[in-house]
Amino acid sequence: MGFEDNIRKVTPYTPGEQPENKVIKLNTNESPYTPSPRVMEALRGLDWDRLRLYPDPAMSALTESIADHYGVKPSEVFAGVGSDDVLSMCFLTFFAGNRPVLFPDITYSFYDVWAEVYRIPYETRRLDEDFRIVPSDYYGPNGGIVIANPNAPTGIGESREFIEDILEHNRDSVVIVDEAYIDFGAETALPLIEKYDNLIVVRTMSKSRAMAGMRIGYCFGNSRLIGFLNDVKYSVNSYTLNLPSIAAGKAAIEDSDHFREIVGRIKKTREKTAVELAELGFASYPSDTNFIFTKPPEGYKAKDIFLRLKEYGIYVRYFDKERISDYLRITIGTDDEMHMLIHILKEIIKK
Repeated sequence: MGFEDNIRKVTPYTPGEQPENKVIKLNTNESPYTPSPRVMEALRGLDWDRLRLYPDPAMSALTESIADHYGVKPSEVFAGVGSDDVLSMCFLTFFAGNRPVLFPDITYSFYDVWAEVYRIPYETRRLDEDFRIVPSDYYGPNGGIVIANPNAPTGIGESREFIEDILEHNRDSVVIVDEAYIDFGAETALPLIEKYDNLIVVRTMSKSRAMAGMRIGYCFGNSRLIGFLNDVKYSVNSYTLNLPSIAAGKAAIEDSDHFREIVGRIKKTREKTAVELAELGFASYPSDTNFIFTKPPEGYKAKDIFLRLKEYGIYVRYFDKERISDYLRITIGTDDEMHMLIHILKEIIKK
C-alpha cells in the first residue's frame, strides 16, 4: 500500500480555453462588455488600508443589496466565490443522504464532478430527442435534484410552471435551480422560494453583469436552508469573498440601467446571429442564454469547424461528448466579433 491509496482522484471539470494571445473569444460565455462604471468607482473609493483586515464573513453589504434588489430578506441570500462555489456548497450541504441526486445527462458538466468529489451518489436522466427535460423522470424517490434553467450547453429554458411541477413531486428533497443564464430569457423560479421550503435558486454576476473576473455568485432560499449553507461555509472557509469583490458586487447589483443595457444588446446580437447562422445552413436551438447551441450544415463536422475557426483566431466551444458532438456552442460577442465569425464561417462553408 502506497500513499496514493489515500489520495482522492476524480476527473476534473474542463473549462473553456483561455488563450493569452489576442483572439475573438466566444467559448466561455463571458460578457463582451465592461462592468458597470459604478464598479470602478467603488474600487477606487475603497479604503485600501482595510486590506490588512479580514472582510466581513457575512458579506452583509453585498447580501443586503442583493436582497433589496430582488425583494427578498437578507436571511434568504447566500453569496460565494462565483456560482460554482455556491453550487459546490449546496452539494456539500444538501446532498448528504444515501439516495442518488438526479440531474440531466446533458447539462453543466460540473455537477457530476462535485458529486464525485463529495462522494454523493447520483444518476442522470436522459433529455428527450429535442434536448428537453422530461419532468416525470424526476418524480421518484431521490436525494436531491439539480436543474440548470436555461440549460447549458443547449440554451433551452423552461417555464416557472414547468419547474413548479417538479417541485410539487419532490417535497422531500432539495431542488436546486441553477439560473446562471436566466437574465437572457427564461422565467425565473425565484418567486417560488416563498411557497417551497426545499427550493434553492442560484445566480451569478459572471454573465449578465460582466463580472466573471470578480467571481461573485449567490443563491436564494428560505432562511432555514440558507442557515444550513452558512453553517457549512463557516466550517470550511469563513472568509469567502474578499473586500474588493464585496464592494464591486454591491455596485454592480445596484446599477440596473447598465445591466439592462448590456443584456439588451446581447439579446439583440444573439437574434441577429441566429438568423445569419440559419442562412449558412446551421440548425440552432432557440436560446434563452448569451450563447447559441448550433449544428453545422449537412456535410460539415462540428469538430472540423471548431478547429478551422481556431486557425483564424476565433474560439468557440466544442464538446467531444455523446449526443452533442455534432454541435458547437457559440458565445455572443460584440456585433463586430459576430460579424467576423459569420464572415469566416462563410469562408469555411464554401470550401
